[in-house]
Parts: sequence; structure tokens; C-alpha cells
Amino acid sequence: MEGLYKTMHGLRVNGVRYLILAVPIFLAAQAFGVSCTTESQMTAAQRSVLAGAARSLGAEVQAGNADAVRTQTIAPVAAQFGGIANTIETVSASIRTATLTVDGLYLLHATDLTGPQDAQFFCGIAASPLTVEITIPNLPPGEYALALLHATGVANPQRLSMVLSQSGPGSGWKLAGFFVRPMTMAGHDGVWYWRQARDYAAKREMWDAYFYYETAQYLLNPVDFLSSPNLEKLQRETEKARPGGLPGADPLQLTSGTVHFSVTGLHTGELGGQLDLVVTYEATPGMDPVQSRTQVLEVMHALLAQYPELPAAFHGLWVYAATPGNRAPFALELPIQQIEATPSPTGRSS
Repeated sequence: MEGLYKTMHGLRVNGVRYLILAVPIFLAAQAFGVSCTTESQMTAAQRSVLAGAARSLGAEVQAGNADAVRTQTIAPVAAQFGGIANTIETVSASIRTATLTVDGLYLLHATDLTGPQDAQFFCGIAASPLTVEITIPNLPPGEYALALLHATGVANPQRLSMVLSQSGPGSGWKLAGFFVRPMTMAGHDGVWYWRQARDYAAKREMWDAYFYYETAQYLLNPVDFLSSPNLEKLQRETEKARPGGLPGADPLQLTSGTVHFSVTGLHTGELGGQLDLVVTYEATPGMDPVQSRTQVLEVMHALLAQYPELPAAFHGLWVYAATPGNRAPFALELPIQQIEATPSPTGRSS
């Protein structure tokens, strides 16, 4: 079970991803004897017990009561509870007065597994638009459930997703994995970002389109190990819009005069209710704060010069100057209008 927790637990705060979940390996479910029962297929008693367990845990998360959640958590996860406790502390302030709604329930039967394995569950009727696929890597044998909750009616609505585990019939459901995602960024939901992404793609502004598609995926999919026909359609559109040069195995190269910068990360983030593009680059080691700020400004100007469509889609740039071994890199966020009004350190205009 430790492997389940290590692979599945993750958090993104204010739109910043602090942990990228492992990409699951899709294997034939029949080979491992796993099956899924959807909410509509459950008995009334099954639905009531499972929904009650999810609401109980959700209420403790709302209250910021991490100790109470720990007592309702399976032992291997409770033994390394720090990450979940931090997540609860972070999200509780946003949802304390929210209305909690159980949005989806799935029973995941995996007692026939011969050991921890990648397991794929097909939930629903084959070829139906409502079919859901749940793929959990390194899953030990057992009875599990996935409960999806919405915390709404507050300024920053959130999705709470819980993997629950049951040691035996009537033993009660305990927490085995916990995930939090926002339902909106910069005041808009995932469907809005999907529509905007299509508009940018139609105008061939592929950098703006791609990052809006990515934002839509993040907001609309409660957890990375769940898929559906609609989410797969969104994924296909995202891949079609993917521009060349994105950082991945190789960094994105920016040029400012005779200076070159290697960008290792790009994604969207929210600051002050506005959508920013978050940039991480390989900074020159040993710089003082003044030198770091100057270099970050140079990176900002170089990025806007290389991709002039970005101001149409983003309020600002949020740049991290990362150096080897530096766990707290220099960071600067500036509105794009302010960047454009500030002279480039090299004298080059963005």
C-alpha cells in the first residue's frame, strides 16, 4: 500500500504543480480479475455506506482536522501522513463554508490480484459516453472505492477525490489516497478554457491554445488516473495543438542577444485571481538577488520576443530562476504590461 500512496498522492496550490503523477501503464483488466461497480449498479445500502464515509472524511477536511482524517486512514498511509496533512491545511481555508456534494462513486474490486500490480478498471457500459476508465499503478490486492466530491458555493471551489479501502465486509471504509484540485482558475472553469483553447487554435495561436487546453484538462479531470470519452477527446485536441519546442526531454532554448537560456518548465498558474504562465529556467549559479532579478527580466523579455502571442492569453509571467541544489529559487511575477514597459537589460525590446 505504500507504493499506492507514493504514486498517487499529489497537490497543486494556486495552479502550481508540486508533484507530477506517474503515468500509468494500461494493462488488460481481465488478466488480473479486477472489476468496477458504478453508482447506478450499487445497492442502496452500498451507496449509502460509501457516500457516508466520503462525506465524513470531507467534513473533517473542511474543518482542517487532519488528526481525525488520520484516524480514518489505512496504516501504511497514516504512517507517512505529512503530505496529506499539509494538503488538508492548505485546502480547508478555501472550503470551510462550502457545500460538499458527492459527485461520483465507484467500487473497485481487486481481491484477485496476485500482488501489487497496475490495474485498470472499466466502469459503465462499453462504448457508452458515460464509461469511465480508472487505472491505478502498483495496486495491492483488496477492495477499493473512488469517491469524487465537489466543494462549491465559495470563491475557490475545489474537487476532493478519495481512494478508499475496505479490509473486509462491514469493516468500514478508510482513506488510502487523497487528491485536491481546483474547479476554476482565474475565475473560469475547465469548459471555458476548452472553448478559449479552440478559439486560439482556430487563429493558429498554438502556444496560447496548448496551455489553455492543458488548463482545461487539469480543471476537468479530478485525478490523472481517470479517463472518459470526453476527457480523451480533450486530450486528442491538446496533442493536436502541441507546438514544437516545448520543454521536455530537452529544454526550450531562449536567446537574448548573445546569451542563451534553457527553460525546463512551462505551465499555467494563478496569482491574485489572474492567469499567469509559470516559467522555470536554469539560472546562473551564485547570483545575488539584484543579479537574479536582472536575469529573470531578461528571460521574460526573451520569452515574449520569441512568442509574441502570449500577451493575448496571460496576465503575467511568473519566473523561477533554478540552480542545482537550490530548493528555494529566486522567483518574480510581473504583469506582461509592466514587462513590456520595462527596458530589457540587454536593450532588446520584447
